[in-house]
Amino acid sequence: MATGGERALVGPATRQILTDSVYDAVKALIMDDVVRPGAKLNMDALARDLAVSQTPIREALARLESERLVVKEPLRGYTSAPLLSAAAFEELYEFRLHLEPWAAGRAAERTGPAGRAALAAELATCNVEPPAGAGYADYKAFASHDARFHDLVMGLAGNETARAALADTHCHLHIFRLFYSSRTGATVHTEHADVVAAIGAADPPAAAAAMRAHLKAARDRLRPYVR
Repeated sequence: MATGGERALVGPATRQILTDSVYDAVKALIMDDVVRPGAKLNMDALARDLAVSQTPIREALARLESERLVVKEPLRGYTSAPLLSAAAFEELYEFRLHLEPWAAGRAAERTGPAGRAALAAELATCNVEPPAGAGYADYKAFASHDARFHDLVMGLAGNETARAALADTHCHLHIFRLFYSSRTGATVHTEHADVVAAIGAADPPAAAAAMRAHLKAARDRLRPYVR
């Protein structure tokens, strides 16, 4: 993290590192519930606490707005976005259950050796089980794997419109914001492995069924924690 010497830093690479580090820091405040849902994000206070100017704070908040983790309101500035409501949660999984089983089946029809290798390589990264009481910094590697895995299956389905539609929900961020201390890494790995095996076997019905089972299981694990 930059300190008061930020003004001396020059060059696009250094600036990007600063911007990314500020983005990660503010995002962690939201994901760890340090900044409560609906709370105002004071740019002056954030700049002071992170020892940077307002420019990287403003850039970080714009990125977080695009991910729907913050909301920009006229005359009020930025506030932390509310958690998923029960209705929004159910709608999100209804959407995913329509889209992703189809994509998995389509991927099983289309995927060749390169795609199967990419799936196997991604599955191998699902080996992070955060410690009890972990915060977002500990959990984001697992969350990132989950997002990459589902995006990879969508990519192998070959429909960029459908892939972009799922990406636009930023569902993984909002789901893990609800429940990222679940310690379900081993369970998710098994469910993802079933999807990978069915796609690798070029079995569209089995791939669709495996993805559907995974999403339903994930939904059921999360439901008790949604208000």
